[in-house]
Amino acid sequence: MGVREKKSVEALKLYKAARTQESVCREYGIDINSVIKLAGNENRFGCSPKVIEALDKKKNEFAFYPDFNATALRTALSEKLGTSKEKFIFGNGSFELLSLVGAAFIDEGDEAIYADPSFGWYVNVTTLNGGKVVKVPVNKDFAVDTEAMLNAVTDKTKVIWLCNPNNPTGTVLPGSKLKDFISRIRRDILIVLDEAYIDFIDEEENGGPYIDTVRLLEEYDNLIILRTFSKSYGLASFRIGYGIADEAIIEGLTKVKLPINTTFASHVAAEAALLDEEFKTYVVESVREERKYYYNALEEFGFTTVHSNGNFIFVHTGRDGGRIEEALLKKGIMIRNGAEFGFPGHVRISIGTHEENVKVVEAFRSVIGDIPEVKEGD
Repeated sequence: MGVREKKSVEALKLYKAARTQESVCREYGIDINSVIKLAGNENRFGCSPKVIEALDKKKNEFAFYPDFNATALRTALSEKLGTSKEKFIFGNGSFELLSLVGAAFIDEGDEAIYADPSFGWYVNVTTLNGGKVVKVPVNKDFAVDTEAMLNAVTDKTKVIWLCNPNNPTGTVLPGSKLKDFISRIRRDILIVLDEAYIDFIDEEENGGPYIDTVRLLEEYDNLIILRTFSKSYGLASFRIGYGIADEAIIEGLTKVKLPINTTFASHVAAEAALLDEEFKTYVVESVREERKYYYNALEEFGFTTVHSNGNFIFVHTGRDGGRIEEALLKKGIMIRNGAEFGFPGHVRISIGTHEENVKVVEAFRSVIGDIPEVKEGD
C-alpha cells in the first residue's frame, strides 16, 4: 500500500479551473492569437500603462526578497479606504486568502454555510480542514437567499462564505439587505464577505450606490472583507489580493500564512494600479456597457440573462451548455458550461471587448440551431 492522503484530502474533489488558451489551441488546432478567452472572468481590457512603467523602473530590484509586510501597498490601501494599516492581510489572490481562513478558523466538525451555486473554492477549503459544507440554494431569481442561510445556522456553524456580487450568477445583495443579514449573525461566526467583483455593481439597477462595507468593520469584529486586483485592475497573473478585518482576525490569519506569500512585482503592480483611477473607471464603464450589449443581443435567440453585477453574465439558453461550449471552442471562443454550477441549460460568459462580444453573438447565431434543448436538472 502506498502513502495515503489525509482523510480530509481524500474527500476533496479536484478544483476545475477554466481551460487555458494553450490547451484549446492544442486540441482544436487554433492559432493562440485568435482565441477569445471568456471563461475565467479575466479583465479583457488589460491593466494600466502605469503598471508597466512602475515595473520597468523597479526591474533592478527583482533579485531581492519582497517586503514581508507589503508596507508601501498597505499604506496606499489604508489611505484609499480610510482604515488602519493593521487591518490588512495580503495573499496570493483570493484563493490563498480563503485557504488561510480555513486553516485558521475551521476545525474538524465545524459547519460552513454558502450559497449554491457560488465560488467553488469555499467547498474545498471547508472540506480540507475537516469542516462540513452546508449548501443553501439561491432563490428563483438566482439571488442569495439570506433567510434560508440564517435558518441553516446551527450551534456548529463557524463560517459563512458570502460572495457579493455572487459568482457565477452575478446577483448582489443591496447594501441595506447585506447589513441586515450581517447584524443577525452570531458574533462567534466568521462572515467572509468576498467582494472580488465589487467594482462592477450595477448601481442604476440596484437603486443607488453600494454601501461602504469597510465601515461595517467598525461595528462587526466577526467580519472579513476580501478583495482582489485580478478583476477591475487587470492583474490576475500577479496573484495579489487582500483581506480587511479586525486585528484579532488578521493575527490569526498571519499565524498560518507563509512568511513570504506575495511577490515584489505584485506589490509594485498593485500600488501603481491603485494610482490610476482613470484607467479603472474606463474598465468598469466598458464592462457595464458591454453587459447591456449582451442583454439586448442575446434576446435574438430567446435567451434570458440574469442581470449581472460582475464582469460576466449568466445566461439561460435552454440548450445543452456543454454542447454550446464545445461548438464555440471550435471557433476559438472559450466560455463556461453552466452544468459545472448545476445548471446545464446555462452558460457563463466573461465580458470581453466589444469586438470580441460581437464575435460571440455571431458564433451563437451560427451554432445554436444545431444544439438540442435541455431542462435544468436533467
